[in-house]
Amino acid sequence: MTDKALRLGTRRSRLAMAQSGQVADAVSQVTGRPVELVEITTYGDVSREHLSQIGGTGVFVTALRDALVRGEVDFAVHSLKDLPTTQPEDLVLAAVPVREDPRDVIVARDALKFTDLPRGARIGTGSPRRMAQLNAYARAHGLDIETVPIRGNVDTRIRYVHDGELDAVVLAAAGLSRIGRIDEVTDFLSIDTVLPAPGQGALAIECVASDAHLIAALGELDDPNTRIAVTAERSLLAALEAGCSAPVGALADLLADGQIVNEMRLRGVVGTTDGTRMVQLSTTGPVPETHDGAMALGRELAAEMLAQGAAGLMGERAQ
Repeated sequence: MTDKALRLGTRRSRLAMAQSGQVADAVSQVTGRPVELVEITTYGDVSREHLSQIGGTGVFVTALRDALVRGEVDFAVHSLKDLPTTQPEDLVLAAVPVREDPRDVIVARDALKFTDLPRGARIGTGSPRRMAQLNAYARAHGLDIETVPIRGNVDTRIRYVHDGELDAVVLAAAGLSRIGRIDEVTDFLSIDTVLPAPGQGALAIECVASDAHLIAALGELDDPNTRIAVTAERSLLAALEAGCSAPVGALADLLADGQIVNEMRLRGVVGTTDGTRMVQLSTTGPVPETHDGAMALGRELAAEMLAQGAAGLMGERAQ
């Protein structure tokens, strides 16, 4: 019975399939069981509307979670930044593996860096968070750019540049790395220029809360440092009452003294998409030792941001 294949629920996109394939290999290693991918189409995959219009939060996740609850798959792999901040009681995040590079990157024509783009350069992104920060940076540094809302998978977005419709597109480094296209990046955006989405670069492996045996097996892939960092980031997002389509960036860095990780710095930003108003704060302290400690850190920084007017910058509040 133990060699029966485990069913991994995944979105159909090339990136999701690549991520899930890597997780499948790792799960096979720790369980000794084959893993088969079960492709599931989500609403976010078929809708051509912009994420902010279709609700943003959960549009890539709900169909996978429904399949888990119905027993059609044994576990699912998500991009952590797509997960709503409230966790369903009947499901559990069994593992958050080691995070990839969390930064955003530019793929631009003529191998240009962001700061070398011509005046009036058209930069494509589907993310209000990226728009807000790119426009704020441009405003502060005398750059003249136009951010253009786009949808579509990685191939579609990069094609806009190759076809000359856009001068550049902004993508996540982790996604390009996972599909073997990191060499197409023309500029890695500094964290000081653009803070990533909460959880960006990390994956979430989810299964039903009642399957203790599978939870224990998947737990072998968990990276405690990544989990504590993304927990703080997502707590900040939740405390701002913002969905994953809101213009919120957050990153928790683990700071090491030599080989010993002894502090965590949490940074958060929220701004209007035109970049005219931004609230950006950070806090540094001991690495939280518990889930509750990481949650508290995120809530505290969010409270400071709200006190500085963050709520008024987010446009549509998540319902």
